[in-house]
Amino acid sequence: MLIDSHAHLNFGEFKDSWQTVAKGCLEHDTWVINVGAQYQTSQQAIKIAESFSQGIYAAVGLHPIHVFGSDFKPEEFSVEQYQRLIDSSKKVVAIGETGIDFFHSDHNFEKQKEVFSQQIKLAQENNLALIVHSRNSRDGSKNAYQAILEILKQTRASRGVIHCFGGTKDEAQSFIKLGFFVGFTGIVTFKNAKELQAVAARLPLEKILIETDSPYLAPEPFRSQPNQPKYVKYVAEKIAALKDISYQAVAETTSQNAIKLFGLD
Repeated sequence: MLIDSHAHLNFGEFKDSWQTVAKGCLEHDTWVINVGAQYQTSQQAIKIAESFSQGIYAAVGLHPIHVFGSDFKPEEFSVEQYQRLIDSSKKVVAIGETGIDFFHSDHNFEKQKEVFSQQIKLAQENNLALIVHSRNSRDGSKNAYQAILEILKQTRASRGVIHCFGGTKDEAQSFIKLGFFVGFTGIVTFKNAKELQAVAARLPLEKILIETDSPYLAPEPFRSQPNQPKYVKYVAEKIAALKDISYQAVAETTSQNAIKLFGLD
């Protein structure tokens, strides 16, 4: 069994295929956490999860790029609206993705922090995990990981995953000390991702989740092609190779990690 702890079957790329893709995952013992990025895609994540009795779950949240707009229409975060989404389905297992993004805009930190903090509180009040997005500025002058660490400490957050991790070993260990898991995507399979591979090799397997971020970040040998949750096995294989352990060990442990974090059944 494998668990893709972060996919977006609720995005437009899967508009006509999400049912087939999800069924294919379940037929091959792969479960999926389907992650919202704003209100509409959070609704769709729940709709997809509710279409299956087991194995497909939903996260609801407002991505930081939708807080300040970027190439999208900005959305105001409504605690009441998102609380209604949580109450509407037992398949909601997390809040996210939320977090801090300096890559697309480095001028809206206070607003991002406010909305991120609201979502942290929402997760805490509903006993849900957090799925945290983090991306440094293009020139490297602003570190999202450090900003997130401070916010997590201030809010006493201790349950979640740092999605699509791309930071340093020290940063990863700091998140782990707070109680968070570290998520690795297909990026870890890229030939030029030596620093990230070194981080993955050194972290305890008990604190690692595997994910695809479908339809983005397809692993080798599918790089630059549309990604799918079933490709999460290539992330597992790479983690196994980096740690010089069996694929089975990675599959079992990361699945148990996801089950524990998200309270899956």
